Amino acid sequence: MNTEAVAAAAQALRAGKLVAIPTETVYGLAADAGNAEAVAAVYALKQRPADHPLIVHVSDLAQARRWADFNEQALALAHAFWPGPLTLIARLRAGMPDSACAGHATVGLRVPSHPVAQALLRQFEALGGLGVAAPSANRFGRISPTRAAHVLDDYGGEAPLILEGGESEVGLESTICDVSGEHPAVLRPGAITGAAMAAVLGLPALGGADADRPVVPGSLAAHYAPLTRLELLPAAQLPDRLQAVQAAGQRAAVYARQCPAGHHASHWIAMAGQPEALSRHLYDDLRRLDAMHVDVLLVEQPPADAAYSAINDRLGRARTGSMAIPDSSSARP
Repeated sequence: MNTEAVAAAAQALRAGKLVAIPTETVYGLAADAGNAEAVAAVYALKQRPADHPLIVHVSDLAQARRWADFNEQALALAHAFWPGPLTLIARLRAGMPDSACAGHATVGLRVPSHPVAQALLRQFEALGGLGVAAPSANRFGRISPTRAAHVLDDYGGEAPLILEGGESEVGLESTICDVSGEHPAVLRPGAITGAAMAAVLGLPALGGADADRPVVPGSLAAHYAPLTRLELLPAAQLPDRLQAVQAAGQRAAVYARQCPAGHHASHWIAMAGQPEALSRHLYDDLRRLDAMHVDVLLVEQPPADAAYSAINDRLGRARTGSMAIPDSSSARP
């Protein structure tokens, strides 16, 4: 770990500047959560809608409890899964900054486990900071970054200070669980499963998102999208679909466990078989596919079982988001 870089990043955050920071999930675009102008700069740089709240990252549970009221269920989940890839939605305490809450009475809080993020948060808090608001460090709706190079690719000359922390270990955004009311609910799937949380709470299952729940990041149907049209297909359908695309005079890149017969291997990336490995490499692989500048990405649909629920959630939203781009070539920088 570069301690001088961490110290410089903490000073930059306290001065109201933005910093791209590594976490175990994805890289975040961080700002002082207590500085309204800095938080507004995150929204502006990401081109993020103003009604989408940001997740506040803090170093530990004690710091999180300065921000929000934690009931017994929230405390049980925090003790079980923090530090780690779990965001808890709780009621914002009176008098705490609300710039990251997008007008909601709740705040999303997370304690990341990445050692660089932990070191940065502790130094930032030692300087008087309360926490950092840090959505994923990409343009809104696009593929989240899991490497420092991804952030630079997205922003180019507009890139903020980037704190290097290697490849993100988890690779998908955190699970979001709403604990602001009587009945906890999973609002975004991630590495921490609903079944694991229900077991901690002694419940048969947790609820899901509905109209009465808070708005959370990553809840739009179109999100996490490449600039190339993405199609999700069962493995058995890939060869026929590939043949049809080629017959139409288009070029395809394939993301599947096996390269279809006759397809050039230079336009194929092997999909990892295990869910943990697939999660870790998914966004990097999607970015590599997108960089091939083909007409369509043909992606094998992962299994429908619970271990792949977060992956299937992201791929489904990526497909919808990519379909919203009428001409992928015109959308490229």
